[in-house]
Amino acid sequence: MRRDGPSSAADAEVVQSPSPAFQIIVLGAGGGPNENNVIGLLVRSTARPWTRDSVLAVDAGVHLASIIQIFEDHLPKATRKPGMTTTASALPTNGEAIGFPADAAKPKLFLTTGPFANLELPFESAKANATYVFRNLISTYLITHPHLDHIAGFAINTAALQQTVRRKRVAALPSTIEAIKEHIFNGVIWPNLSDEGEGAVGFVSYDRLVDGGNVALGDGEGRGYIEVCDGLAVKGWSVSHGECIKRHNHKGSYSSESTDGSFPYYSRRPSRKEPQVTIEMNRTQNYPQSPEKAAYDSAAYFLRDEHTGKEVLIFGDVEPDSVSLSPRTARVWQDAAVKISAALLTGILIECSYDNSQSDTMLFGHLTPRHLITELSVLANMVCNVSSDTTPGSPRKRKRSGNGFRTPETNSSRRSVSKHRTRRRTRSSVSPSTQMPLGMQRKDSREIASTPEEPDLRRIEEENGTASPPGLALRRSPLKQRRSSPSSPSSSSSKPLHGLQIIIIHVKDALQDGPDVGETILAQLRQHEQEAQLGCTFTLSKSGDSYWL
Repeated sequence: MRRDGPSSAADAEVVQSPSPAFQIIVLGAGGGPNENNVIGLLVRSTARPWTRDSVLAVDAGVHLASIIQIFEDHLPKATRKPGMTTTASALPTNGEAIGFPADAAKPKLFLTTGPFANLELPFESAKANATYVFRNLISTYLITHPHLDHIAGFAINTAALQQTVRRKRVAALPSTIEAIKEHIFNGVIWPNLSDEGEGAVGFVSYDRLVDGGNVALGDGEGRGYIEVCDGLAVKGWSVSHGECIKRHNHKGSYSSESTDGSFPYYSRRPSRKEPQVTIEMNRTQNYPQSPEKAAYDSAAYFLRDEHTGKEVLIFGDVEPDSVSLSPRTARVWQDAAVKISAALLTGILIECSYDNSQSDTMLFGHLTPRHLITELSVLANMVCNVSSDTTPGSPRKRKRSGNGFRTPETNSSRRSVSKHRTRRRTRSSVSPSTQMPLGMQRKDSREIASTPEEPDLRRIEEENGTASPPGLALRRSPLKQRRSSPSSPSSSSSKPLHGLQIIIIHVKDALQDGPDVGETILAQLRQHEQEAQLGCTFTLSKSGDSYWL
């Protein structure tokens, strides 16, 4: 991985990649409460030039303002190249209508530094060139979930789309699309600039993605993926981001509808070891009731470079499976493990909002270093299992369906689940948004942790507020046993996630004196990784930087 930015030289753990497939530009790296640094990313395939529809936006809590800032920082260093003109592929039929200068033959400026280096600039000012990028180069907004720190910038920036010739595309899981339709582009919070619903203006169109990928699309390793910009395709999985505190349609599994008019004062689940105390008052009665709980849907997206077949994984906000009403992150790790074993997954961007001083009762659907290292340990064990199953001469190779999940081992393990667990699941209704697509099979993370060959990862999660949980020692032993097995190809490599780049996003600023919370999180993650011996490398994202994976 190569990192471009003011802090890159000081980061000794950044690994250089000779032929990166992706460039990821960080417009905003934080998770609030400072509104000028909330999450916003740009992603493009390095196999494509800076042309129309060559850039994908992933979330946009902050957007155009950050692009303007990058241009203001780097435009003074731009170089004019006489005789250079805009390429035909970048010019629209009516250039002036979407923000091109009338004289298309005029020699252009080229940025020589920063995330947009080598971009040909059609204008002189930072604002005009940033707007050109917004209107022409970015085609799709891939949204993980509809919280304001992930969509506010895009919603406000849509007012600058009046002069474009094509709609912007919002791609997301259906629950996110419905929330944006109902609560943002509704003519009350913001004009209905979409192409659906009453008073639709038509600046924005919706693309509803299938949870787990649409198996009717793509072929081979690209099955289930849908193109979202020139050179990039996506497959998304729903994950859980805490618990809904109000009943509405944006909910995941383990929930049910209620029409009694009641509302909860508090309805987040803190931890499995602590009983939740929830008081809910009916609007017309004075006695408490038990609420119907629901997990809040977020998403994790696999982005695939169509030129090389390489992939990156980008998470929205996500909570640990061990405390979730609907533990779904294990499904993402199952998919990722296959890609890591095939040397296709080059990096993961994932949140770590708080340091280890944050207790489980105050996670609010987010991760801390102790929880993130536990989740990555689940991934590491899955990688070891996949590697063992695909080793030549092993008794039984894993057979995968088109999207790489369903196996005879998985089916048999699901049939052997205890009657107690079966009864427990049947008491909970499951939202259609969390059902596995045709041919997919989910293995609950609690099943993974309880099988004989997997470590008891739940014990780590039960250590509230512990910076170095004792459970880390329990996790190392099974990994070493699996690596020492003659049938495991991991025996030649001591670390199952060796070379995997983990870029940390969505750190919440404490707005206090003292050490930077992001640096504290990074130090805790690196300490945990040294103890767990996973092999991955952690990098703290910074606004204005770009990463080459």
